[in-house]
Amino acid sequence: MRLVQIINKANQRRVGAVEDDRLILINEHASVYALAQAALASTSTLSAAARRYVSSSAALDYNEIYQGQSDWRILPSMDHPEEPTRCLVSGTGLTHKGSADNRQAMHAAEANTEAVITDSMRMFQWGLEGGRPGAGLIGAEPEWFYKGNGTTLLGHGEALVMPPYAGDGGEEPEIAGVYLIDEAGTPRRLGMVIGNEFSDHQLEKRNYLYLASSKLRNCAIGPELVLEPQFDAVAGEVSIERGGQVLWAREITTGEEMMSHSLENLEHHHFKH
Repeated sequence: MRLVQIINKANQRRVGAVEDDRLILINEHASVYALAQAALASTSTLSAAARRYVSSSAALDYNEIYQGQSDWRILPSMDHPEEPTRCLVSGTGLTHKGSADNRQAMHAAEANTEAVITDSMRMFQWGLEGGRPGAGLIGAEPEWFYKGNGTTLLGHGEALVMPPYAGDGGEEPEIAGVYLIDEAGTPRRLGMVIGNEFSDHQLEKRNYLYLASSKLRNCAIGPELVLEPQFDAVAGEVSIERGGQVLWAREITTGEEMMSHSLENLEHHHFKH
């Protein structure tokens, strides 16, 4: 099941379940956050809660909303509807098997030699050696970075803003995990969503110690929150279009099979604090 959050010009929110080219509206709960709380209260899954509250008749044209031709627009697929600062946006770096090559090449160029083994490559190697420790065990710790609170989150169709002091605005396609911390303090994974992490690569290239600052930019998730996703292997395409023309495009492959860490290990280190 895939869920989309929308809002209209009267500031009314709704949640819809994607069914072909329609959004079937969810009754009683106007946000994924509220629906997830209801699921926890009834000890059911988010999918089961969505099916329980799905409307038997109310539906909207998903294509019109997606194309921006509706009174409704798409919100980030997960947020805190009342207090965005209660949402934390963070990530892990050097976990994709292709990411270390780019980082190593950048640092080696700074040192003017391919022989340099950088801190980034060492951390990546730790992930390869100990990032998949087995069920119930704790593995190597990944790089961690902070993006901001919920105010930094944008939805489908919204513009990512490059601040005037930025060196550039770099697109970074990601898969984002979406979690809710329950009343007992336990993280509950609600699903996964496509994201654009967006960071300042020029700043990072000046010195890798600027990595933390380079991440403090807007980011986008959505439009759809995928419940109970298959995360082993995820294929996609990233493109840059302008004036109706594709300027650049590349196929991407991600998922747990392409990662140096297991998802379980990443989740442990994200939430251990």
